[in-house]
Amino acid sequence: MRLPAELWVFLLSLLAPGVLYIMNNVTLYKIQVFAEFAFICMVGLTNALEQDGYISGFMAFYLKMGEPHLSAAYAVMMSYWEGIVHFILFITIIHRIKSYRSLALLWVGSSIAHQVVHILGVVIGKYGSNIRPAFWRNAPLLLVPFWAGSVLLSRPREMPVVTADKIAAEQRKGLLSRPVDLILSVLLLGAMAFTVFRGLVVLECPLDACFNYIYQFEPYLKDPVGFPRVMMLMYLFYSVPLMVILIYGLTTPGCGWMLDLTIFFAGAMAQAQWCHIGASLHSRTPFTYRVPTDKWWPVISLNVLLAAVPAVLALRCLTSPAYFMKPVPKGQTNNDKKKK
Repeated sequence: MRLPAELWVFLLSLLAPGVLYIMNNVTLYKIQVFAEFAFICMVGLTNALEQDGYISGFMAFYLKMGEPHLSAAYAVMMSYWEGIVHFILFITIIHRIKSYRSLALLWVGSSIAHQVVHILGVVIGKYGSNIRPAFWRNAPLLLVPFWAGSVLLSRPREMPVVTADKIAAEQRKGLLSRPVDLILSVLLLGAMAFTVFRGLVVLECPLDACFNYIYQFEPYLKDPVGFPRVMMLMYLFYSVPLMVILIYGLTTPGCGWMLDLTIFFAGAMAQAQWCHIGASLHSRTPFTYRVPTDKWWPVISLNVLLAAVPAVLALRCLTSPAYFMKPVPKGQTNNDKKKK
């Protein structure tokens, strides 16, 4: 008896636990596994190019029998991100196989955002009534970045060498004495307010402001595909608490975890916002759900800012980490020793 093609794909995806074990225990296979992920990236890019009409003859069968939702605007933008950004990350990680923590955390954040919105969006959206067995291959792929993140975060980060005097000097400064951190804190507060507002919008809050926003500014939020609604709810319940934690890290010296968390958050927000912005403008999104032409600049500017702030924050933490390093015990700086 010949098994259906989609069942073969589903069974093949169940090999993920074995792949994870090999990744964790055999160094040589890590490079091979990255190569496999890079291959998946190229499949994504092929899908994006075919859906936009640049190539043809590659994806029709799989879309029909496997994952028909991959022709949606959000999935097309997701495929571009996977085929370009994730591919570059994997190639760079292979090149820097002995020192890839930051790049890997960037991928972890991006991949978790990718798979969570992708899977839940399909399940609750208009494609939920037409789910094929091949779709569930994404479930094991969702587990991989969570596993990778737990492994990375279980290992201590190698901190740069910074003099005790510089650490002490930076950590004595209040927020008002650190203008960059002050601006970033204010921007994070603004991002939180915008995120909460859009969460209320997709929850169909009866306020006039919510009604006007979804019909006059971002009608894409009510697209029945389900992806934008899931994304806004993920922002509301996960991004807002993360931003609260990041503001705490900017105001409290010695929070070394900021170096990792900001990279993770930057990766997640960049991926999510790329897909959201692109899908809200894409020709595959019905015209009634696209951003109105006269509201294009304010809507796109706000959404780009929402992706840019976490990226700038991550860059700030990596380039000037003294404030986030372990506080120097009293009497250990050179100045204190001279006084003695």
